Amino acid sequence: MPRKLKTYVTTSGFFELAVAAPSMKAATEIWGGSSTMFQRGFASETHDPKIVQATMEKPGVVLRRGVGSKGAFSERAALPKLADLQKALKQKPTPAAPPKRERPKHEKKAKQRNPAEARQAAKLYDLAERRRERETARAAAEAEKLQEKRDRAIEKARAALDAGRAAHDETLAAIAEEREALNQKLRREEERWADEKERLEGAVERARE
Repeated sequence: MPRKLKTYVTTSGFFELAVAAPSMKAATEIWGGSSTMFQRGFASETHDPKIVQATMEKPGVVLRRGVGSKGAFSERAALPKLADLQKALKQKPTPAAPPKRERPKHEKKAKQRNPAEARQAAKLYDLAERRRERETARAAAEAEKLQEKRDRAIEKARAALDAGRAAHDETLAAIAEEREALNQKLRREEERWADEKERLEGAVERARE
């Protein structure tokens, strides 16, 4: 059975956001916002007929309009004008728990939607949700492939580092062997020279006699 959709609104940066979803939780997930944004008064359900109609035509799709603007919501909204921003900043923030009030007649009428239209909107939402799931799965698969590629590159670089370190250690070992051989040769030469020096100095002394 198709889920009944409601229209929810919030603000993000320079834009007001609106989306048709079956629950506050679903709307929060679509927006990618905090799980407490409704409790804190940063998001709410709306019965504005124009906003409801726009979101029901594209359920599950985030629609935008500039902050302070009274224009229509769309997928690609222009940045708000400076005057609209200044006007919006002067307004008081939405209270976390607004008092209950009787909705205007135009809002009541917006809630009484044609059942066929509601079912169609719910079906469209389900299609949009499945599309988001596929896109999320595809993004996850691409991220996994990218991570695998990165891991292979790291493994290759580490292998090259290990090979370079092994070659360096081997070269050092060879140099150490050569050094030891030179030290031994040096000691033998010193011993030979000491013996020869003693012999030659003796010859000098004998020549003086």
